[in-house]
Amino acid sequence: MSTDDGPRTRRRARQALVATLAIQAYVALAATATSVLAPAIAPDFGVSPKLVGVFVGLVYVGSMTASLLSGGPIARFGPIRVSQAAVLTSAAGLALLPAASAWPALAALVAFAPVVIGLGYGPVTPASSQVLAHTAPPSRMALTFSIKQTGVPAGAALAGAMLPALALAGGWKAALLAVAALGLVVALAAQPVRADLDRGRDAAQPFSLAGVVGPLRQIFADRRLADLVLLSFFYSATQVCLISFVVVYLTEALGQSLVFAGIALSVTTLGGVAGRIVWGEVADRTRAPGGTLVALGLAAGLCSLATAAWPVGAPVWPLLLVLALFGATAIGWNGVMLSEVARLAPPGRAGAVTGASGFITFAGVVCGPPAFALLAGVTGSYRAGFVAVGLVSVATAVGLRVRSRAARSRGGH
Repeated sequence: MSTDDGPRTRRRARQALVATLAIQAYVALAATATSVLAPAIAPDFGVSPKLVGVFVGLVYVGSMTASLLSGGPIARFGPIRVSQAAVLTSAAGLALLPAASAWPALAALVAFAPVVIGLGYGPVTPASSQVLAHTAPPSRMALTFSIKQTGVPAGAALAGAMLPALALAGGWKAALLAVAALGLVVALAAQPVRADLDRGRDAAQPFSLAGVVGPLRQIFADRRLADLVLLSFFYSATQVCLISFVVVYLTEALGQSLVFAGIALSVTTLGGVAGRIVWGEVADRTRAPGGTLVALGLAAGLCSLATAAWPVGAPVWPLLLVLALFGATAIGWNGVMLSEVARLAPPGRAGAVTGASGFITFAGVVCGPPAFALLAGVTGSYRAGFVAVGLVSVATAVGLRVRSRAARSRGGH
């Protein structure tokens, strides 16, 4: 690399990271908005806030579908163009909810809106992986991917900090429409870097069933990739249950105000922001991403059990410390996992393979919140859901550790 190329390469890497981070933060904000505002939205539609789990599940039905199908569009139109379309799709999904509330004839949009939001959320991670796989320094892959993935908890933190206040000031409809308008700003802001970061696209790339199924086959043909995506199924369920239910848990089970619960969600997700950066650095420095992922699963499980055991009437401010650690671990794993998927993917296939892995990851998200909501409904307690989440997280971490040791033994190490 020449001295002239060095600054340009670093500048391009920074532009790629900033663009993908902003896009990731926006779609996370859009996907979390309805969970934060569930106590305000639910009465207008005559449903229980507990059904937020079903709504979130529908968001990720759209996400997993779009993630799996994203490989072809990313190759053909470019990852930034696909990301811009995804942002606008999520914004449109948010706008459907106020429309459904304002006009009874459009009430069916309540079920359609979360799927549209999810169709926007799904392509963003594989698109950004395609960008970062070509621009991130190889020695800083985990950290770069982890910084980009801080957009997820950052978007959720923004939702927790901003949306309750907006809803109190102007109602939940105005709050969602404001977020939808922000999507247009984000999509336009990415336009200046689009030509550069999309320059490797192939306008003649065909769409085919083989192009959809092929990346899934690649994943399950490689034990290392298969282990990572199966881990992501369970870890993503833990992550989304934490983000989706912490507000209703604090308000309904512990009797806290919506404003305090929003603060708690912000603390939780900001813990996730810090955790993703720290764990990315740890994985790069130790060159032990697998061990890092095991430790995070164990810690997240213990935090979930502690959250479930918090007594009614006990001081809740110390619980914020537990939730900060819960967020740092249950949310902090994602960048490490994605960087490993991109590293193990065949050359030029990071976007397609990440999209296929996202299909499995989002499947965990789809299953997690409805299962949590069902358990809460059957037992009459959100505590049971957090206990189950904790046990699943610990079991997944232990399972990965056992499989890794067995693989090393078979390899003669």
